[in-house]
Amino acid sequence: MEQILGYLGLGLMLALSGIGSSYGTTIAGNAAEGALKVNPSKASGYMVLAALPATQGLYGFIAFMMNCGVDLSAGHNGAMMFGLGIGVGLACLLSAIRQGKVCAAGIQGVAQGHDVQSKTMIYAALPEFYAILALVATFLVQWD
Repeated sequence: MEQILGYLGLGLMLALSGIGSSYGTTIAGNAAEGALKVNPSKASGYMVLAALPATQGLYGFIAFMMNCGVDLSAGHNGAMMFGLGIGVGLACLLSAIRQGKVCAAGIQGVAQGHDVQSKTMIYAALPEFYAILALVATFLVQWD
């Protein structure tokens, strides 16, 4: 049972963070597509903002790779891995989606001619901070 919980946790860590990044980049990418029709000269700026939510998928992948070698048959490691997987996965999922919405709003502002590219990147870093904290938590876990 411990191993099943552990592998489920690893799977959730990877899957939820990837799903979040997919949704976040799609939200921002849709805004970028609309913005291209309004102001195509800012395409590179739109692309940078639309790509930001992809980082949470990378954090989930890094956490997954770091924990693949854990002995899931030992003691309580399976339950701990399940909890870690849920925590990292949900933090990455939700922060990527919310970051995508922040980036979409910034893309709309840039398309309308406002100088908000750098400010949007700062605002977009705020939800990402929690995905980074979830990744850092994986460094702090003490395995048997």
